[in-house]
Formats: sequence, C-alpha cells, structure tokens
Amino acid sequence: MFREDHLKAIGDEERRWTEDLSKILSEVPERLPRFSTISDMEVKGLYTPKDIENLDYSRDIGFPGVYPFTRGVQASMYRGKIWTMRMFSGLGGPEETNQRFHYLLEHGETGLSIAFHYPTLMGYDSDSPMARGEIGKCGVAVDTLKDMEILLEGIPLEKVTTSMTINPPAPILLAMYIVVAEKQGVSKSQVGGTIQNDMLKEFIAQKTFMLPPQPSIRLIVDTIEYCTREVPRWNTISISGYHIREAGSTAVQELAFTLADGIAYVEAALERGLEVDYFAPRLSFFFDSHIDFFEEIAKFRAARRIWARIMKERFKAKNPRSLMLRFHTQTAGCSLSAQQPYNNVIRTAYEALAAVLGGTQSLHTNSLDEVYAIPTEEAATIALRTQQILAEETGVTNNIDPLGGSYFVETLTNRVETEALEYIQKIDDMGGMLAAIEKGYPQAEIAQAAYQYQKLIDDAKKVVVGVNKYATDHAPITTWKMDPLIERRQLKRLREVKEMRNTQRVKDHLKELRGAAEGDENLMPHIINAVREYATLQEICDVFREVFGTYTDPGMF
Repeated sequence: MFREDHLKAIGDEERRWTEDLSKILSEVPERLPRFSTISDMEVKGLYTPKDIENLDYSRDIGFPGVYPFTRGVQASMYRGKIWTMRMFSGLGGPEETNQRFHYLLEHGETGLSIAFHYPTLMGYDSDSPMARGEIGKCGVAVDTLKDMEILLEGIPLEKVTTSMTINPPAPILLAMYIVVAEKQGVSKSQVGGTIQNDMLKEFIAQKTFMLPPQPSIRLIVDTIEYCTREVPRWNTISISGYHIREAGSTAVQELAFTLADGIAYVEAALERGLEVDYFAPRLSFFFDSHIDFFEEIAKFRAARRIWARIMKERFKAKNPRSLMLRFHTQTAGCSLSAQQPYNNVIRTAYEALAAVLGGTQSLHTNSLDEVYAIPTEEAATIALRTQQILAEETGVTNNIDPLGGSYFVETLTNRVETEALEYIQKIDDMGGMLAAIEKGYPQAEIAQAAYQYQKLIDDAKKVVVGVNKYATDHAPITTWKMDPLIERRQLKRLREVKEMRNTQRVKDHLKELRGAAEGDENLMPHIINAVREYATLQEICDVFREVFGTYTDPGMF
C-alpha cells in the first residue's frame, strides 16, 4: 500500500473523487464552513494512506508493550486486566468518606481516590481561621493521623491501591497513609497507590500554593527518593495535565506542558544523584479526557510515544519500564454543564470511551451532578456503572488497539506529537519549565486558549448542547448537602487529639524536622515521625512555611 506506485495511484483516485465531491457539494454544501477539533485543529473530510506515507510502522507504531508504546504500555492491555476504576471521593468528614469508599468498593470500584477539602490542600488545619466555612465542602477534612485512621478503617491496604489528590502537603498525607498501614499490620513495601505531588502544574494552572518553586521541588524529590527505597509499589508523583486542560488549554498544550513538567522532575531527581532507572519506573501521569473523541485518543497515543523517546534518547534510560508512560484519566469536568445535567451522563460516557481506546491504566468518570456539588451516591453509582458497562458489555476491550493504523488517527497523532514537541522545545530554549513559569509563558498560553474557546462557544461556532443550542428548562436534581454537625465534630476531634497526644514528643519531632529542612536531609523520615505522634498537618506545614517561605501567584496577564 505504501509503495510509490500505489501512493501515486491513490493520489490519482483521490483527485478524481474530490472532483466528483465538488459537484455534489455545489448542490448540497457541507453544513459548516470549517471543521475542527475542540482545540480548533482543522480536520479534513477524508484521510488516506498518503497522509501517513512517511510513517514507519516499527519506529512510530509498533506493538503494544513494546517501544515506543504508541499502542499501549501492556502487551495484552485490557484482554489481560481491565483498567482500575477509581471514583474521586471525599465528602465532609472521614466518617462520611469512609462510608462512601465501602459503598463504592461493594459496587465494583477497584481502587480508591481521595479528594481532600481545601484547607487540607493548602496545608491548614480545620481550626485555622483560613478554614472557616470550608470544612468538608469540596472533599474530606484530614488534620491528623486520627482522621486518616478513620478514613481508611476496614480498607485492606495490602490489596486496594489508593490515589490521593494532594500537592503542597503531599508528603504529609503519604506519611499518614504509611503509618495507618503499619497500624493495620501492612508494611511499607506492601502498600500501593499514587500521590499527585505535582507542584509545577499548580504554579501553571490549579493554583493551590504553599511554598516557592525550588523548595516545592525539593519535597517532591524527597518523596521520590524515599519511596523508591522504602515504598517500592508507590507511584511517587502523578504528573498532571488534567488541571492544565481544565484551566482552558488545548489538547496539545496539555500534553506539552505536562511532559515538560515531567522533564523538570526527572532532571531534579538526577541532580539529587539518583539513577534514572532507579526512580523513573514509578513516575505516573494524569490526563483529562475531553469531549473531542479522536483528538483525545491521538493525544494519549502521542503522549506515550513522546515520553518513551524522551526517556530513551534524552535521559538514556535502559529499563523498559522507565520508558512507559502510565496514566490515570478523568473525564472532563469543564465539559459538564449545569444546564440539562443529565446530558453530562452522555458526555462522560463518550469521554470514558476515548480514554479506554487511548489506553488508560486507570479511570475516573465524573458524576452528572459534579457541576453543582459533591456527587450523591446515586450519581456516583451511575458514573461507576458507565465504566463497568464499557468494560463488560461494549466489546471495546476485546481488541488491544482497534484504532491503530487508522489514517485519521495516525495523522492526528503525528500532528499532536509535532506540535507538542514544538512547545517543549520553546520551553527548553527558555531554560526549562521553572524558568518558563517564572516568565508566565504556559500561564499566558493557557489563558489565550481558554479565551479563544469561550469565544467560539459565545459565537456558536462550537456547540454545547443544552447551553448554546437546544436549550430548554430542566427539572431540579437532588444534590449532596453537608450536615453542619460534621464541622463541629471535626473541630471537636482535632481539639481532643491535641489534648491527648504527647505534646513534648510532638515539639521534639517538629524541631528535628525544622533542623532537617534547614539542611539537606531527606525530610520524609522526619515527617513520618511527627505524624506518628499526631502532629497536625498545619503544624508540619508551618515549619515548611517558616523555613522556606511562602508563594503568592504573581497574577500575570
């Protein structure tokens, strides 16, 4: 098919077909003057072998589980094991969230995913003035080891993996998890899971800040170094494009900025003196699956190929697992609409399908009511059933990479890869991602992309069903509401923990932590010691803030 004479023949046939099509279109024109992806990449009406004539099968596509991993990181993919189904869960206090965990596990969830409330995300306890009015509102409140003990009560930590969406205080929540596991009789070597622990994307997009960039990177490398040695089944970072996309980036920007963040973390670990094949196999990624079906699939395939080549050619990794881009996916929160919320079930199903056809290892499906509040049990169950129907009924798991070789998908994959590499090169030329962030480059690119997309919606050049087309009223839906008693219970428990713990031991461990922070020791052992004595999240974070200073968004425009 790719012989020169065959390509010439295809080109001749395509010209004749185009001439015939032009006659048809003169009478029945296409319904849009221009077709494009949600990121506004122009899409042709038809793709042929000529669009991928320079593609080398072994170099660019290959086989699943084999470099460059375009077709997936596991050889048998879902024929061997279905992706991990994780529903992002955190509501009110540890008791309510623990109840939701057990409910979801009983209904077929295969991995936990913890959402923390905003004070925890920012490193403050529930009794801080900064926490007033926020306790338990957007996730679960965790102030001390006692909260983590309640949160994970009855969960077999040697069997269930847990993902924790936490960034500035990530080492502290990991320390709590490790100590709870020990109390359950589960060793550090047995627990498995992931902490997000990705501060660069916070500076770019999500904006939960605590420390300046350099000490933030130090804490991240401390967790990478410690877990590689002591907690070998733990993914030490989830390098996240999700929040970059939710902030308004294009698919290419999401991919490029995420991989550039990954490059920065690898470089930081190498500067620490770690061998690349020592830590790289436990790096993981987290992507958005937006509503443009084929663009998302192309993004996932391009991500694996780019990362494999970066790790092999740039960082000289030898271990095949160091080259594998393993990733969790969440369907697009920014695609959900408050108008006609049941449309969100349909959007989520298509986005989940794109993630699966793109080869994800783990998936969260958004609930129809998340645009309003924390999901109800009913909404969360529908979202979980969406994944289960996809896995068990649709047949999409029967074939390892059903879209591999598609003229359109391969062309789009190549284009996404090319444009992402151009961004990565620009960031390299600036001196790397930290320098680019200081210049405000990724922030400005995302802001411009968000503006352009919103303008397309406002001008009705992009349709959002139920919002700017087919808009109708809808009946009110039931949403989750937090009981005010939860806040009072949380504050009472925190007060009791402070009264019952050994205050002198807490002070001693915080003093040791401060000394280590002022030096260059790995901080994880000191954090674990403090956590074990029921030091609070904020007490530990305050040590960091006092030693390293704080960070404020420069507010670049």
